[in-house]
Amino acid sequence: MDSMYKPVIDSAVKKLYERYPELLERFGGIGMQKCYEDNVHHFNYLNTTAAAGDEKIFVDYALWLNNVLISRGMKSNHLIDNFQCIVEALEESDIEEAGRFQVYLNAGITAIRENDLASQLRS
Repeated sequence: MDSMYKPVIDSAVKKLYERYPELLERFGGIGMQKCYEDNVHHFNYLNTTAAAGDEKIFVDYALWLNNVLISRGMKSNHLIDNFQCIVEALEESDIEEAGRFQVYLNAGITAIRENDLASQLRS
């Protein structure tokens, strides 16, 4: 699976690091490799979601992952921006599932934003 999506993942990671050059300064090449590995996990969930035909699988994953990242000091925008970079990389690809994957990614982005808004309203 990794090799099938490698060009898209490479493009998404490159886009993310172009937007946030401080990531390279802060985490170095090891951080970039970790980001690549994280994106492989995203694609695993995208594949599972597509196979099941149930958008909720990816939305639940996105919300769970966002909570994990927040507990480690990250911001929701980091994950949202990563998902957005994947959406953009998919637009430039010829991957058969690109359209479905973009729908799932955008649903994840929307769910994270709605969850953040609900959290702010409760505060």
